[in-house]
This record gives sequence, C-alpha cells and structure tokens, in this order.
Amino acid sequence: MRRLAAVVVAAAFFACCHTYAEEQKSFSVYLDAKSPDNHYAPSGWMGDVGDLSMDDKYMGEPYSGSTSVKFVYTAKKAQNQGWAGVYWQNPANNWGSKKGGYDLTGLNKLTFWIRGEKGGEIIDKLTVGGIKGTYPDTTEVSIGPLELTSTWRQYSVNLAGKDLSYINGALSWVINADSNPEGATFYFDDIKFGYEADLKESSGKKQEDVPFYVYADRGSISNHFIPSGFMGDYSDIKIDNGSLESPYFGKTCVKIRYDNKASNGARWAGVYWLNPANNWGALDGGFDLSRATRVTFWARGEKGGERIEEFKIGGIMNEYSDSDSAGIGPVVLEREWKQYTIDLKGKDMSYILGGFAWATNLDVNPDGAVFYLDEIKYE
Repeated sequence: MRRLAAVVVAAAFFACCHTYAEEQKSFSVYLDAKSPDNHYAPSGWMGDVGDLSMDDKYMGEPYSGSTSVKFVYTAKKAQNQGWAGVYWQNPANNWGSKKGGYDLTGLNKLTFWIRGEKGGEIIDKLTVGGIKGTYPDTTEVSIGPLELTSTWRQYSVNLAGKDLSYINGALSWVINADSNPEGATFYFDDIKFGYEADLKESSGKKQEDVPFYVYADRGSISNHFIPSGFMGDYSDIKIDNGSLESPYFGKTCVKIRYDNKASNGARWAGVYWLNPANNWGALDGGFDLSRATRVTFWARGEKGGERIEEFKIGGIMNEYSDSDSAGIGPVVLEREWKQYTIDLKGKDMSYILGGFAWATNLDVNPDGAVFYLDEIKYE
C-alpha cells in the first residue's frame, strides 16, 4: 500500500511539473543582472578568448530592466584563431562534463534582443544547444549571420519539433575577425525560451539562394566562409583579406603571399575557406548549395606566370564531411584580372563546409608567388 501511495504521489508530482511547464510558457536565460530568474551563465568562452571582454551588469541603455550584457571583441587574434564566441551554460563552464541541463519540453522558441554599438557589426552564428560531452544537449539549432543595427532588435530561434529535454548550452554566439576587422561591441538583453502557439516546425537546413558568396568584400555580411584552413608550409603564407591594391570589384580583394622557404618542411602550401573559422569538419558548419551549378572567381598574379596547382571546393572529410568536391588546375595566372569557373554540374552540393581552396608548391613557384582573388561566389 505504501509503495502504491508513493507511486501515486510521484505521478502527481511529475504531472504537476509538466502542467507548470506548459502553463509557464517562458524560461529565462538572462533578464537582468543578478535576477533570480537567470538560469544560465555566459561562461563558455571560445576561440580568441583574449580578444573578449564582458560586462553582464552594463547599465547603459538596456532594452528593459536596469542592465544588459555588453561584449567587446577586439579582433586582435590573441590565440591565432581569427574568431571568438561565448556560450550561456549551466552550471558555469559546463562543456558537458556535468549534469546541468534543463528539460524545456513544451517550449518552442528562444528570443533575444541585441544591438551593436555603431551598427554594421556582424555575428556569424547564434546557436541553441550543440554542447557535446558526457551529458550532451539533445538538439542543436543555429541562425545567422546577423548584421546588427545600433538600435535594439529582437531575433528568435525556431525550436518547434526539436527535442528540448536536455539543454545545457542555452545560447552561443560566434564572431570573426574577417567580418569585423576593427573589432565589435554589442549588447544582449532579455534572452528567454518561450512558446508560440502557431509556430511551425522548420524544414531543416535550408537550401541557399545563389549567388552565394565566399568573398565579396572585406567585412561584408555576404561572406560565408573564412580563409582559416592553412595547409602545408602554413608559415610561408600571408593573407590580407582587405587589400586595396586594384580590386576587381568593390573596395577590396584578397592578397596572398606565398614565400619559398619550406618553413614547415612540406614544400607546398594552401588555404581553405571554412565555416566557422578553423573548422575541419568537427562542427556542423556546412551549407546546402544544391542550387549552384558553378563557382566563379577572379584572380590575377602580381607579375604574371604564378602557377596555382589547384583551385577547389569541398573535399573535407571528418565527422561533418563535405558532400562532394570539384576543382580546376593547374592555373597559370596573368597580370590582369581573369575570371575562372569550377563546374558543379552533377555534383552533390547539399553540404559544403570547405567553401573554396587553393594549393601550390615551390617547385612550380621557385621564387614564391603573390596573387590576388576577388568575387568568389557560387552561382
């Protein structure tokens, strides 16, 4: 009898909690400094952590209440990553090694308010969930990139149909130095999970429209990949993502210098444009580019005669692998701008993480090479 009574009491307790979750329809990540309703801490710093500073009690012009969270990103590449980000976690600094996630079943979206100090700051990606480890999050959903305005604006992440039974990583943001070469200052406020009655389930990774840029101009929100995957004699490569030396179009182009020193003993070198920076397939950063039938780009050599053994897209193999690859080469560059094309017909472009790459060697460039790229895009 006692056992039956205990079961009845337990069933009543869980039924009560379930009803409470349904009735509450809101679960806060951050409302105000030291609010008892804050359930997560902005503790999971990533990438160039030396480039970040935070004030989670900032009192200047919050969206609501008395405070907001202020982030300053200097883009100095303190840890040589070229990107940085922060996760709100529970408990603080929990990367999945501790049991700290919440069951948010019954809720179907996360909303937050955000503004930039000046406007034009670009946040690459914002993610709900995605923490791995012994106690992994039960979902991972991302949006972005976002170009901020200097006034508060609300954004939301659609979580309809997602498994929210264990969420430790409530929200993370990622920013990079290529999109924000002068750094960025921005603010978050009123971050919370909620419920919207008529919210429909997202169909998953969306098929991107074309043209879809790898590189349009320095700091452009149209840029979707970062030249961060250095290969071979990586110490012999220098990249200026905002060169003003006679770009083909717009204000800037990409200038690449390859020295013939074999500094790392490979006698060859190359660079991949990746998403996010330095992601060799460990993270879900690919795009569905099924609508694209070709990649076009403009290139020129500083002197003419510089030889690039291969220009390619795709081909990364890891936990998250590219769905295909394609390339052209060798290509001997001219002094004047010339457009080149990589044919994608018949290729599976449903998941592309390695957006663009080049590779060459010192046997065909015994004096090294300086060359320029511009207007790299999927069409």
